[in-house]
Amino acid sequence: MLEIIMLPILEDNYCYILKSPDGPCAVLDPGDEKPVINLLENAGWQPDYILITHHHWDHVNGIKGIKDKYGAQVYVPEGDAKKIKIYDHTLKDGDIFELGSETAKIIATPGHTMGEICFYFEGSKAIFTGDTLFAMGCGRLFEGSYEDMFISMQKLKELPDETKIYCGHEYTLSNARFCNDYAPDNAHIEKRLKDVIGLRQEDKPTIPTTIDLEKKTNLFLMAETEDEFAKIRKAKNSF
Repeated sequence: MLEIIMLPILEDNYCYILKSPDGPCAVLDPGDEKPVINLLENAGWQPDYILITHHHWDHVNGIKGIKDKYGAQVYVPEGDAKKIKIYDHTLKDGDIFELGSETAKIIATPGHTMGEICFYFEGSKAIFTGDTLFAMGCGRLFEGSYEDMFISMQKLKELPDETKIYCGHEYTLSNARFCNDYAPDNAHIEKRLKDVIGLRQEDKPTIPTTIDLEKKTNLFLMAETEDEFAKIRKAKNSF
């Protein structure tokens, strides 16, 4: 099983340090190199890889500093590579990334950006979704269409219920308030909003979540048609 360290960076981002049981280590979505390097130095770890879900600055700005210091190989989405610029390898839908004995299947999830990908470590029952799927939310459609993101949601919805979701931001409280406002009669959402409020009052993360929990409380994942999804996304845009 992967050892996963969730590192809060910037205002509300999460960067992840992934270490396989047999040694290799990766940094995923480093939007700022300083806290990442501090953590690595304190742990005595040296990253072999830098993994990127999409090209936005708050997920990539730490690439150069980490690569310069450790010589880590950079893996980026094929569709976003030209915008990221610093990389060694590209990844596309269906590719397999090997982190020692742990392997990740690459799932293309266009919508937030057209090249966005997720890293699904089936053996560790974990997926890193960047800004595609959030706890009780989904990413804004900066580049893709409603159809693109709806299809991406359907891909993720098919994963095993126990799969843990590690996303790119701590947006859950805002998302939970929206979901509760939009669907005030949903008891699962109402309860989760209370749970999220409690966690955030104690300054605790709401991540990871699971596919099972999202299927019960995330309106974007619960949407059964593209039209329904688009209606919810438009409502969230103005919430």
